[in-house]
Amino acid sequence: MTAITIDELPPPEDSTRRIPGNKGMWAGITCEFVEFTVLFAVYFIARAHFPDAFHAGAQKLSVISGTTITLLMITSSYFIACSLNAIRQDKHRAAVIWLVAGLIIALGYPLTKALEINWNLAHGINGESGIFFTVYYYLTFTHLVHATWGILGILWVLARLLFRGYSSRDYAGLEALACYWHATDIIWLVIFPLFYVLA
Repeated sequence: MTAITIDELPPPEDSTRRIPGNKGMWAGITCEFVEFTVLFAVYFIARAHFPDAFHAGAQKLSVISGTTITLLMITSSYFIACSLNAIRQDKHRAAVIWLVAGLIIALGYPLTKALEINWNLAHGINGESGIFFTVYYYLTFTHLVHATWGILGILWVLARLLFRGYSSRDYAGLEALACYWHATDIIWLVIFPLFYVLA
């Protein structure tokens, strides 16, 4: 009897190269990155022209709010990744639980942002308080819009998941959601230090 070598074994089914999620979602993510690249360029140009305003403005922001949003984004991304990992193993109930947890944590972002805005306004900080705050509000509000789309996406995917629309053989929708949410998370991880730490 002849022994079979590793080279003679058939390749595993999932070894084929493919784009995670779907091409449409990656087109959207690319547009998101292009949009924020332009906004970050505006940030650095404004900062180069008004360094003192950026330094003074950063001292007035609530670092607690920024840190809280950062932790919420990272945690929700982790939970969504856990949901994706569970459905790949056909653990439907675990996938639902992880995605619900990710949704709950993600909803903490707009809530924290609303509390932060109220805190800002109570301290006289609005979009007309100087160039730093104009750029700050524009960038963070734009990110909040993208995160809101992500939350709506979580709701849609969760509804499909509850009705067993995904399985270990077909989870492209959940994977696409995870890709979008991680991309939005990465953008916030750039926004946070630029406004709350380094300015």
